[in-house]
Formats: sequence, structure tokens, C-alpha cells
Amino acid sequence: MGRCCFYTAGTLSLLLLVTSVTLLVARVFQKAVDQSIEKKIVLRNGTEAFDSWEKPPLPVYTQFYFFNVTNPEEILRGETPRVEEVGPYTYRELRNKANIQFGDNGTTISAVSNKAYVFERDQSVGDPKIDLIRTLNIPVLTVIEWSQVHFLREIIEAMLKAYQQKLFVTHTVDELLWGYKDEILSLIHVFRPDISPYFGLFYEKNGTNDGDYVFLTGEDNYLNFTKIVEWNGKTSLDWWITDKCNMINGTDGDSFHPLITKDEVLYIFPSDFCRSVYITFSDYESVQGLPAFRYKVPAEILANTSDNAGFCIPEGNCLGSGVLNVSICKNGAPIIMSFPHFYQADERFVSAIEGMHPKKEDHETFVDINPLTGIILKAAKRFQINIYVKKLDDFVETGDIRTMVFPVMYLNEVSPETEGATGVFRLRKNPL
Repeated sequence: MGRCCFYTAGTLSLLLLVTSVTLLVARVFQKAVDQSIEKKIVLRNGTEAFDSWEKPPLPVYTQFYFFNVTNPEEILRGETPRVEEVGPYTYRELRNKANIQFGDNGTTISAVSNKAYVFERDQSVGDPKIDLIRTLNIPVLTVIEWSQVHFLREIIEAMLKAYQQKLFVTHTVDELLWGYKDEILSLIHVFRPDISPYFGLFYEKNGTNDGDYVFLTGEDNYLNFTKIVEWNGKTSLDWWITDKCNMINGTDGDSFHPLITKDEVLYIFPSDFCRSVYITFSDYESVQGLPAFRYKVPAEILANTSDNAGFCIPEGNCLGSGVLNVSICKNGAPIIMSFPHFYQADERFVSAIEGMHPKKEDHETFVDINPLTGIILKAAKRFQINIYVKKLDDFVETGDIRTMVFPVMYLNEVSPETEGATGVFRLRKNPL
């Protein structure tokens, strides 16, 4: 009996010793792997991280969906709008960083992010140069908005009366996206040459960039990898009410730092959204056999809370949860941003429009990130462009329309899990 206990105790001691040594070796090895990753994922000439940042290997497609208005006359009489979703019209995005210059100490790098769109017919419902969409006359609504605070008020009122503009217009998908010459804007251009005679939801955004960036390289700290420190010469925005709301936080969303933990909150500055946002851990995923953390944009980003009060323009004028008034950064156009179909927005925005059907699986923004390297394996960025409309007695064009946030279109910028994981695999296969 004593001998048995002696052997049992000895065996347990040996197992504990082996386990301790194994854990110690695992910790030492993991630390070595982490240190190697920290050194590899830096924006420095000759590194895989730099090459992937300069020319992202992950394919990106943007799918545009439009809301075709089916009852324009009834809307002008004060009835509920009816819309039908038309899409997708899919474009392959061609992305690259250009005008790259390293800072003196190697901790910063400046660049522009070029983006071009190439139409993908086989992934689209029709031809954007032929297919017609009836929607709000955004140039007219913008001009009306200008007249409320603009010294051109009398000229604008006279022009609208003389040219009898309608509140709803029909254009091709191509015109609505990339631009067309507008009659009213052309007239205003005569008096204000700085105002373009052309209008398009993505006018001058094809084959261009969204400004000059200065990023951190991660040379001094891996946590700073590709963080933005300047955009268009500014370290902060000047559109919003509070300093916190004007902060430029995080990366541009194309990359993240390595060695991510699920407790981290990651920040992104999407310039088209005119503000920084954050994403939080949602779930564990597997993409082509590689582990990923799924991060998503939480409802709190557009919630009607005290934290977001600084985004209410004018001060105190909060529209409600799920929408963001970005007119201040869109040349005064009454543009309201939301998630598609008013996903995560107050129910009144959904019920105000017949044809809204918010669904998490179709309308949520998420990104699947390999936590070891910070490389994006799969993603979907989804947002909707709306117009704020209301009846104005001085402008007959508005008829008896209800006050509402009117949906125009939404996009789904998606990185499918078909390619792009090879960089992660190489780093995982040869971490040291």
C-alpha cells in the first residue's frame, strides 16, 4: 500500500513537472513568435506588411443598391413613400497607396489611398448606363437647403420658379453614381465658380483619392501599426461640436495591428463617414481554415446618447438613433447616413418608408481579422445614403411631403473569403 502511494505520488510529481516544463516552453515559444510578428509587421521597405499595405491583396467589390420610388405623386400629397430595391450593381475596386514618403525617423509614412471602380457585369442585375432609377432631386434639395442660410437665396428662389424643377427625377444608375450635368447647379456655377455644375453620389471618387494621410509605421510600437496621425494636414476634424467627436482615431480600415485580443476596441476613420468609429469583438470565426475574430460596428455608434451628442448639428438637433446628419461635411447637401434599410435605427425611420426590411445578415458591418497578424480575411462595410426632406411653404417643389429621412441608395463594400489569406499563412507557417 505504501509502495503504491509512493509510485502514485511520484507519477503525479513527474506529470506536474512535465506539464510545467511544457507550459514554460510554450510560453517562451509564444513570446518568441509574438516578438517575431511585432518585428515583421512594420511599414518598412522590403517587408510583406509594406507590400500588402501598398497594394492590398484582398479583392474588394462594391455593390450599389438603389431605392426606386414608385409613387412620386402620392408622396407629394403627403402619403407614405413606396420604394423598391434595385441592385446590386457591382464594381471591382482597384486600390493602392501612392505618393509614399517615409518620415525622417521611420516612425511615420505619408501617402494617398487611390481607388478606382471597374464594373462587373456578371455580378450585376443590369447595365448601369441603361437602367433608370427614380429618386429625389438631390441637387434641388441641396440648393433649397443653401437658400436657408445662403446669400444666394433670392437668386435661388428665382431660378427654381423660372425652371420649374421637380422633386423627383429619373436618371441612369451610372449618372447617379458618377455624375451628370445638372441644370440648376450649372446656373449657380455662373455666380459661384467654386460650385460644380455636376452632381453624382460618387462624383470625382472614381480614379481619385480621399486626401493626404500620415500613418504610423509601427516601428516604435506594434500597436501603432498604420494608425492615422494626420488627414489632409489636420490631426483632428473641425465639423463636430466636441473635441472628442472631432478626433481622428485608428486606421483607415484596410489593416490593423498584430496580436489582437478579443477585449480590444479597434478604431477606424472612414473618411466618407466624416467621423471615427469603433468596432468590438462579436464572435470567433474560421476563414479558409484560419482563425479569425469577428468585429462589428455596434449599435451604440449611431445611438441617440449623450456620448454622441457632439455629432448633432446644429447643437441639440439630434434626429434619433441609427442616423447621422453629415450635411456639414457634404457641402451643405442634406445627407443623412445610416446602415442599410435603417438597420439598428429607431423604428419610426423604418415605418416611414414602405419597402424597408432591415436584416442583420444583410445589413450589418463586420470584419474578420486574423488575431495573430491583424490581417483582414473577410469584411463587409455597409452604409446607406439618405436625404432629409420636409415641406417648405416657400418652395412649391416640396408639395405636401412629410418630414422624413428618405432612402436613396446603400452600398455593400465586401471582401469575400476567396483570396488574400496567403500572407497570413506564410507568417503562421514561418513565424520565426
